Amino acid sequence: MKIMVIGGGGREHAIIRKLREDPRAEEIYALPGNGGIAKDAVCVPIGAKDIFGIVNFAREKQIDFAVVAPDDPLALGAVNALNAVGIPCFGPTRDAARIESSKVFAKDLMARYGIPTAACHVFDNMQEALRYVDRCPLPVVVKADGLALGKGVVIAVTRAEAVLAVRSMMEEKVFGESGTRVVVEEFLTGPEVSVLSFTDGETIVPMVSSMDHKRAHDGDEGPNTGGMGTVAPNPYYTPEIAQRCMEEIFLPTIRAMKAEGCPFKGCLYFGLMLTEDGPKVIEYNCRFGDPETQVVLPLLEGSLLEIMMATAEGRLHEVPVTFRSGAACCVVLASKGYPKEYKKGYPITLPALKDGEEIYIAGAEEKDGQLLTSGGRVLGAVAVGDDLRQAVTAAYDLADRIHFDNAFCRRDIGRRALEALGGEK
Repeated sequence: MKIMVIGGGGREHAIIRKLREDPRAEEIYALPGNGGIAKDAVCVPIGAKDIFGIVNFAREKQIDFAVVAPDDPLALGAVNALNAVGIPCFGPTRDAARIESSKVFAKDLMARYGIPTAACHVFDNMQEALRYVDRCPLPVVVKADGLALGKGVVIAVTRAEAVLAVRSMMEEKVFGESGTRVVVEEFLTGPEVSVLSFTDGETIVPMVSSMDHKRAHDGDEGPNTGGMGTVAPNPYYTPEIAQRCMEEIFLPTIRAMKAEGCPFKGCLYFGLMLTEDGPKVIEYNCRFGDPETQVVLPLLEGSLLEIMMATAEGRLHEVPVTFRSGAACCVVLASKGYPKEYKKGYPITLPALKDGEEIYIAGAEEKDGQLLTSGGRVLGAVAVGDDLRQAVTAAYDLADRIHFDNAFCRRDIGRRALEALGGEK
């Protein structure tokens, strides 16, 4: 089979590595890929948002199956365009992708179908938004309506921070048109859980849970990022909570999307807060999370290709989806200054891998046989272990054997999870 994966980050690298395990995956193309992915797939310099270029390439190469991984091409209708020329895809249609591309759509959906989430107000007028944040309870959460690379969310502790968030999104357009509308919602407290799921629009199969670490620095300090590391499974996500989520959130969401005339096929990501009142949805993503994918897929047993094909064909109920026991940890190595200004072009030295280790490249390019940094999040050091402590220790051991100038990482990935398990602080 000829397979095409759209995207060029660590998430796509993890997907490609897993797809390669299936002997049917004879040729894998990454559009555009990156310098590290080039070791595992043929990289093609076509951008993830170039829908016309993607479709033309797929037709020219007679691609058998496509995986559209990032949010932007999904929101732009890449799956619609590929399906229109007869190429089966893993991923939701443009209308279904609105569950992530428009927070207003997602909030309206949850309100109509009784899916638990934070109370909110939507504003398309900046002055009205400013008047509201001048009197609302604090802390408060301000979100850009559209896509913002995982960074369009501000938790404002003070009035000044809330005002700044509204003005930066709506007036200064720091997230472009994504900030034309903002959602201002109540601040929820409790452990956060990320649950990726396979769904074909009828059946939904949750994957192993994970815990993301979004802030740039230890102790959850600093600005929001695309994610500085993850662990799986999340110890707060007990079987009892999983059952509640299935009954109160997962199945109702799938049924709601079908009822709205936009059934969701692909990977549906549930960002959850486990509040005192029960689990609530913080956000939906219409695709695999990054870096959650980097810890979830190494624990997946069997063929990812088969699962993805079954999802696209509406026969997910026929395919077993199982995960190995144990745990996984991903430590993201980033360029100093990320998520703001940072320098590029530093040589990367990668070590030999031990059993249970993986390195997924996110922001790197290859020049003259040398891998060079080219992004904020450069790579993820991943390790699988028999338990969480073993996985965390091994991931940091791997991270410490990787070198590039101006590298930094959080040193507390997995700490909260270990504390929840009664581990060392």
